[in-house]
Amino acid sequence: MSKGSPMNREFKVGDMAVYPAHGVGKVMSIENREIAGSRAQFYILKIVDSGMTIMVPTTNVRNVGLREVIGNEEVEAVYAILKERGEYTITEQTWNRRYREYMDKIKTGSIYEIAEVLRDLSMLRFEKELSFGERKMLDTARNLIIKELAIAEEEEESEISGRIDVIFTGNNA
Repeated sequence: MSKGSPMNREFKVGDMAVYPAHGVGKVMSIENREIAGSRAQFYILKIVDSGMTIMVPTTNVRNVGLREVIGNEEVEAVYAILKERGEYTITEQTWNRRYREYMDKIKTGSIYEIAEVLRDLSMLRFEKELSFGERKMLDTARNLIIKELAIAEEEEESEISGRIDVIFTGNNA
């Protein structure tokens, strides 16, 4: 199974993991806690971007979509998705229907689905004005992609951001 999708894996303290719709987090600890009368083991994640702390039951990793940060081969696939232009077409859907579809893709936690959202909204903004919700979603998708690619490629976020700008504008804007 590719790293771009959830997998059954044990994480260790210090590992980086991707939590759907929130992005990359660091496993700060693995703790046993009692919740609603049941004891369970949890990964305590600190989300890099927001500093938010999330508790994920170790037995529920697959269901919540927690996954490893992508590797080199997946990095190239993400850039390939961002560069695709052939299948992209402006749909005549209402902005709120598009918004729901894109939000569903972001919630999957799949970097490939998030890359599609980034690509589609980046292209759409050249054709028409994005709604407030679409602009916010574009920013969310862009941030999720930049953070994960920066960690995967061990580069500064500004470098990744510049590469993405070049893909969509053709210059170093």
